[in-house]
Amino acid sequence: MEPSSAAATCNRGKRKSDTAHGKAKRLKSVQQGEETLECGRSSRSPRISVLLDRLQQPITPNELTELLHYAALGKTGGIKQPSWCRLLHQKRIKAVNVVIVEGLSQSHFYKHYLTLRHLRTNYTSRATFTSSSSDLASAIFSGEVPKSDALSLSQRHSESNQMHKALRTHPVITKFGTQRRGLTAYVLPQEEMIKRHYPVKGMPGFEEFVCTDSVDCVTDSSPLYGLDCEMCLTEKGYELARVSLVDGDGRCVLDELVKPQNRILNYLTKFSGITAAMLRPITTSLRDVQVKLRTMLPSDAVLVGHSVNNDLRALKLIHQHVIDTSLLYRREFGQRFKLKVLAETLLKRQIQTEEKKGHNPTEDAIAALHLAQYFIKTGPRQVVELHLEDLWGYAIEEESTDCAPPPTPSHRFADVLQTLGRSVAFLGKRSDIELDLSNQRWLNSDKEVLASFRRQDKCPFLSVLQFSSFSDHLKRCRPHQEQQYQRVCANLRDMCVVFAGPFPAGFSEREARRLFRCCGPVRKIKMLNTAVRVHAEVEYELLEGAMLALKTLNGLNMQRHTIKVQRPVYESMLDLDLTLDALMGDSLNASHLYTVKLSHSMAESIHVPAKVNGRTLDAKRSGVTPVTALNSLPPAEVNGAQLQPTKSKLSEEAVRDTFAHFGTVERVVLPGKPGKHARHAHIKFESSEDRRAALSSSEDLWKENYLVCPSLTPPHLPSWVAMTTPTATPDPDKEAAEDEERSHMHISSQDQEIDLMMRKLDRRLHKLFRSLPDWTLSVVVLLGHTSSHDHVPGLCLMEVKQGS
Repeated sequence: MEPSSAAATCNRGKRKSDTAHGKAKRLKSVQQGEETLECGRSSRSPRISVLLDRLQQPITPNELTELLHYAALGKTGGIKQPSWCRLLHQKRIKAVNVVIVEGLSQSHFYKHYLTLRHLRTNYTSRATFTSSSSDLASAIFSGEVPKSDALSLSQRHSESNQMHKALRTHPVITKFGTQRRGLTAYVLPQEEMIKRHYPVKGMPGFEEFVCTDSVDCVTDSSPLYGLDCEMCLTEKGYELARVSLVDGDGRCVLDELVKPQNRILNYLTKFSGITAAMLRPITTSLRDVQVKLRTMLPSDAVLVGHSVNNDLRALKLIHQHVIDTSLLYRREFGQRFKLKVLAETLLKRQIQTEEKKGHNPTEDAIAALHLAQYFIKTGPRQVVELHLEDLWGYAIEEESTDCAPPPTPSHRFADVLQTLGRSVAFLGKRSDIELDLSNQRWLNSDKEVLASFRRQDKCPFLSVLQFSSFSDHLKRCRPHQEQQYQRVCANLRDMCVVFAGPFPAGFSEREARRLFRCCGPVRKIKMLNTAVRVHAEVEYELLEGAMLALKTLNGLNMQRHTIKVQRPVYESMLDLDLTLDALMGDSLNASHLYTVKLSHSMAESIHVPAKVNGRTLDAKRSGVTPVTALNSLPPAEVNGAQLQPTKSKLSEEAVRDTFAHFGTVERVVLPGKPGKHARHAHIKFESSEDRRAALSSSEDLWKENYLVCPSLTPPHLPSWVAMTTPTATPDPDKEAAEDEERSHMHISSQDQEIDLMMRKLDRRLHKLFRSLPDWTLSVVVLLGHTSSHDHVPGLCLMEVKQGS
């Protein structure tokens, strides 16, 4: 919906009154966004983005491995945040999956953009990828974690070598590691709370539960509170009959008997210690206790209990941050120790003795609290070593001391992960991968690779899959490979081409360039002189330039000639409108805007709205600023004045000041050749709503000589044409032959075969993505091709699969 002009005016006034604050806020770039992971943000999902400063540069295999090292090991492993992207909330990454697609390039992706629905919609980060002659899969596994950054990993590796195998596989060690950490390391994550049926807000069955006023996250200095409840059996099941709460010093702050709401069938005195006489005078209700607990608990309190989910269910209470001692002191196969056994073994304290009638909830709450404090203070490894025999029931046999010294720790990525107990796997065709054979599966087809991966009981922490179908196909038709690639590039370049005419007699290429570059940078103009009239083929550097020319210059009047601007009509261009709509809706472009600024002489010559097929152009519907006609334009003249080359000077400050009226401008990119003034700009707003506000205010922008349209060119491409332009020295004769062939181009059977293969690839990648665990970093690499003769860039797509 479009804001009214009054609202737009009000918005502009508001923005101007807040200039200083707005500028300060706008100067923050995404590069600062690695940011301070504030307490309130730490519970958010992990996400990845490419830095704006690096979008225009391709990433290398070394930079890709830099990301994989950080995703897998993080800052706690001594690995620095990658220099070209930001992976936020890395600690929540559960797995890393890389798919290497051989034989495909960046150009193939955009040529078959509509076909690749999964890749273009589910991956929010893309970057041009520069391949190398070395094998990428092998480089991932064998790449060394920097020794200077891997000190903590080396120490952990050494520690693991010195640790007995019985300790390395102990359930406490495998869950919590060996290092002593703060209490936040033992607070149950929400996923585990849901899995173990703890009361969680928004989950079915807990709609009537009361939530405490707790913050989104806690710290290692947050207060601990011990909790224990006793229940009676009523007509409606187990209901709360007594609750005890103790603070971090073990002082009882709440001990209340509670009157169950329904008729009591069994007081369970043997366990609860509660009798009918005790409850007869009690009037305290469950609601009263809930109110007291909400009042007494600080917002950052951590509740500690033994199987505390049962206590919270009895209280009908939801609290975000809990430590369960029955899950701290873990046993094999999911079995749990009784609180009485833990207190006796670890605290040397007798509780729940036979001479006592029932349990004392205050005593049990203190015991759970002290067990949690002991575990946190002592650390998981020392707890296991000190109590392996008396609690877990087995001892370590001393190994022979005359064995060889442990080998020097390896810093290879795969070795480091396996040292930390994380599995690695490669699935693909047989190749020279520097990885143990037990971690490789050699398969003959992409279908078998996918099926084998999905059959696994557990997804490996690091998995690399190699899809080779396209590479095999291209090898079979090698004589046509170069021709196929040239056809792909030609089709993409055609998206930047418009045909225009007829022009007045004598209209030159120079004059055509002056006219059409008002919509964006022009790469090439070819004048088409028929026997009677003059036309031009204009090739823009950007998709946006062609779009603006089509929308704004069509219907232009020049010396009583109505100029028609249109797309080339080739078979390969029949779905162009769908492709442009998809690019406009691409998540990468959702908040991006393209603008050009007209020269003063060009702007002054425009008087009335442009006509398209006799109708006034609907700028609000099309998202393009209306451009009025150039009446009676003689060659190189506007209204009798000499049309000067466009000398409008765009600066980042001027663009920010103009477009800040519509929302926060995060970034302004001014592409231009060295030593020349930029005439167009790409603008990134903070939100898509800000972009819509700018597009709907095109008339106001037109008064300042700006043309605007939604961005179409993906941000990681300096220009669309540059992606498809050969790096070799152009051959005029060859170009002429290609132009002739392109004019008769049709979709060949090979094109249709590739399109079918693309559809299969996209479906397989979608199935693979769905089979990945939540919070997996998924990377798809289209390898491209590099040789001594040519360089065809690839594409890297990245996404973190979000929790369902």
